[in-house]
Amino acid sequence: MSGHSKWATTKHKKAAIDAKRGKSFAKLIKNIEVAARTGGGDPAGNPTLYDAIQKAKKTSVPNDNIERARKRGAGEEAGGADWQTIMYEGYGPNGVALLVECLTDNRNRAAGEVRTAMTRNGGNLADPGSVAYLFTRKGVVVLEKNGRTEDEILEVVLEAGAEEINDLGDSFEIVSEAADLIAVRTALVDAGIDYESADPDFRASVEVEVDADGARKVFKLVDALEDSDDVQNVYTNVDVSDEVLAELDA
Repeated sequence: MSGHSKWATTKHKKAAIDAKRGKSFAKLIKNIEVAARTGGGDPAGNPTLYDAIQKAKKTSVPNDNIERARKRGAGEEAGGADWQTIMYEGYGPNGVALLVECLTDNRNRAAGEVRTAMTRNGGNLADPGSVAYLFTRKGVVVLEKNGRTEDEILEVVLEAGAEEINDLGDSFEIVSEAADLIAVRTALVDAGIDYESADPDFRASVEVEVDADGARKVFKLVDALEDSDDVQNVYTNVDVSDEVLAELDA
């Protein structure tokens, strides 16, 4: 049940840094709007909206912005955009596979920005289906340890559908089938355990190990893609060892 996902650790550290940047505000606001449109504007009855709002609050998005996005999505206020989810597939340096998830109101702009980021940073777009088969949709909940052990958390979430728990240093990451994500987060809430985030994710079945130079190139490409407001998430099958991470940190 237990494991240690190196890319998860890297992504988690990277997310903490990205969260401090203003650019993430727009993406969090978009998520709230889409969640409210899809599942209704009441966070109490819409777990996806609840999580989107919590994530925005933890990243210091102003409450006024959060509430306006919720109202736009729920149709209580005019001005909501017609957001579409588009998934692009491609390869980066060292043959690393990439899934690029866009949430956009302009398909042409999104495609152009993804293509530009790829070609300028050693990547290239691939045909639909050529990369996606390497990834599986999962649900991922991240929570701070706060003195709890892996066994204590496992006891709470196992029956809800948790498949594995990864140790991220200061936090635990609970991985489940995507369909069990809400059940896992609900089990934590019912047990009085606070969590940082609960999101759908894509996990690779085959990973590509890279050295420090390869890791730098992949991270540069991921950063370039994430600089686009249309790009919500970038998933990759890169495997960065602890030694390489230490080398990059140095």
